[in-house]
Amino acid sequence: MREDGADRTRELVDNLYRSDSSRILATLIRLLDDFDLAEDALHDAFNAAMVQWPLEGVPANPLAWLVSTGRFKGIDQKRRAARFDTSVESLAAFPDTGNIDPADQIDDIFRDDQLRLIFTCCHPALSQEARVALTLREVCGLTTEEIASAFITTPSTLAQRIVRAKAKIRDAHIPYRIPSPADLPDRLGTVLRVIYLVFNEGYSASSGELLTRPDLSGEAIRLGRLLMELLPDSEVIGLLALMLLQESRRDARTTLSGDLVLLEDQDRSLWNREYITEGSALTVRAMSTGQFGPYAIQAAIAAIHAGAPDASSTEWKRIVELYDMLLLWEPSPVVELNRAVAVAMRDGPSAGLEIIDAILARGELANYALAHSARGELCRRIGKRREATDSYTRALSLTQQGPVRRFLERQMSRLS
Repeated sequence: MREDGADRTRELVDNLYRSDSSRILATLIRLLDDFDLAEDALHDAFNAAMVQWPLEGVPANPLAWLVSTGRFKGIDQKRRAARFDTSVESLAAFPDTGNIDPADQIDDIFRDDQLRLIFTCCHPALSQEARVALTLREVCGLTTEEIASAFITTPSTLAQRIVRAKAKIRDAHIPYRIPSPADLPDRLGTVLRVIYLVFNEGYSASSGELLTRPDLSGEAIRLGRLLMELLPDSEVIGLLALMLLQESRRDARTTLSGDLVLLEDQDRSLWNREYITEGSALTVRAMSTGQFGPYAIQAAIAAIHAGAPDASSTEWKRIVELYDMLLLWEPSPVVELNRAVAVAMRDGPSAGLEIIDAILARGELANYALAHSARGELCRRIGKRREATDSYTRALSLTQQGPVRRFLERQMSRLS
């Protein structure tokens, strides 16, 4: 093959790796029943393509070729390790390249295997930290170093977490399959929580000098799109809508120097209109099913904010009603706190402050920084300067987030 043809072939292999390696990996994990072996086989298959395709030509079905080659590379590796047994023979059930003819057949295989992988990585038997790490590593294809950096931990700690998660799956014989219809609602809820947890860490980082981590929020949105494509459930649609609507505000949430800007003070011309349009349409789609849940309701709240030209013209009455609906689904003090802020915007700061004081009196949010910062803001607005300072001070002691700390310090300095 001429040199320019070889270069084009290598470029094709590179493009396939970027676009389809995660799908191929999901299928290899099913075929080889081993996460680490599948990862090695994936890389071996792409290395083989880099060598063979420039010489022999690109196969008619490149993705099927990569799956078949990866499978046999994995089998060979097991044989070389002298661990070949009847479980390896069962791998032959996957058809050879020549038997995978229609393009949509391999797509169907990939679809089912990606769903299997997502549900396996998010299995409730794993810890929350393990679910997040394993999902980002195996489903999203992030490196250990990238995940460790995003969650401000060391690569070695993160690697150990992933190793333990894989061992748990192996030792507990966690099945690599899509849950049955009876189990699907509970298991899907676990998957959605993992995705939203990743998004929240990207949307509002728990610590550090950056308010947001767009790499993480972007990855969560990509996961949400993938899951909606594979399983278009109303709550999956609602979660994607919610993430898009919240992410639309990212550029307006901080100043150029990285300081926090509250929602009511944001320059709404900076909001991402494409995300708002898509997220609002998805919200209508989710709510119109009549089978919506908490994510769709939160998306409806975010859509009202997105559609308002400014804070004062926001439909606060409707937002309070949606929070009332959300409390029926998820009765939690955090939802109550968010409702209290909406009540303060609808009925005045005193009304919201009364609700927040009642929540704090129960002790449930005593160590929640946002509860104290919200209380400080409402106290400031009605002239309770000393109480506002006390609440801001308490919030400051509870946050490790640089931009939030600077915001609280500015609010305190204005009071003094």
